[in-house]
Order: sequence, then structure tokens, then C-alpha cells
Amino acid sequence: MKLVIIIGPQAVGKMAVGMALAEKTGMRLFHNHMTIELAKDIYGDMNQEAWKLVGQLRKDIFDSVLHSDLEGFIFTYVWAFNLEEEYDYIQNLIDQFASEHIESYLIELEADLEERLLRNKTDLRLQQKPSKRNLEWSENELLNSMEKYRLNSNEGEITHKNYIKINNTKLTPEEVASQIIKVFNL
Repeated sequence: MKLVIIIGPQAVGKMAVGMALAEKTGMRLFHNHMTIELAKDIYGDMNQEAWKLVGQLRKDIFDSVLHSDLEGFIFTYVWAFNLEEEYDYIQNLIDQFASEHIESYLIELEADLEERLLRNKTDLRLQQKPSKRNLEWSENELLNSMEKYRLNSNEGEITHKNYIKINNTKLTPEEVASQIIKVFNL
């Protein structure tokens, strides 16, 4: 098995790239909103209890996948680089899979703000992520998070051996997936 973690800010294309990568490789995709939307449906909003449920669901899914016969698993995540606990979360996930001799790959996506604002409104995003359908709220959240968090790494900050940063502003998800496959021989 291989663990692929696709990171980057909101509406950068993590899920779309994950879908294209899954289609090309046969890996399974677990995008971050799969648990967020479930918790939001249960609690009505993303309060402390909802986020606790998201964390527990993700832990249980990773534990299950870790001992499965899947060939590969793709996870998408918005990493706030200015929060130490975010580093710990990703490192613990990588370590958990490494303990079972599973190779991990970090793919960081970045795109221009204008492109991300356009992608925030795409049919695919709105279909897969109901909480983003309130476009005014979603756009404000995207813009406000940029003031509160640093959502792309600085050069040299990520030292994981299987890491690549891709500016996908002008690339299709299929082009990015093909690039990932070629770089890491997936």
C-alpha cells in the first residue's frame, strides 16, 4: 500500500486531483470533507463536538485502512502551517503508516487566489461539499482563513523524502495526477 496525502488551501483542487489520481491508479480517495459533511449533518454546524467526531472518524478510517489490502489510499487535508499541532497530526499519520512499512507521499498544491475563488464555485465542489453551497459564506471563509493561517509551506519547510509542491493554477486535475504518477512512479 501507498499513502498519498494531498495538502493545500481551500479550493486549490485537492479533491479533484485526488479523484483524477484515484482514477488513474486505482487508489481509494478519502477527501477531508467526507467526515466534515457527516459531522455537520449530525450536529448542524461545526462546533467542538462535531470536530471531535471528525477526528474520531478519521482515526477509525485510518486504523481500518492501515490493515486492509488496499493498494493505495489518498487523503486530502488543509494544513495550517502556523500551527504546531498540524505538523504533529501529519507526522503522526505518516508514522502510523510507516510502522506498517507503508510508504507515504506528500503532494502540496498551490494556486493563485483568483483561480481558487473560481474553483470555489465549481459544480464538482458544490456537489461533493454541501457545506460550501452558501457561496458568500464559503468565499468569506476562504479569504478569512488566509489572514488567520498560512496554508502553503515555505521553501524547504517540508523535508519529507517523498514530497512535491505543484502550482496547479493553470493545470487540470488530470495533468497534476499524471505529474504525480510520473514523479513518484505510482
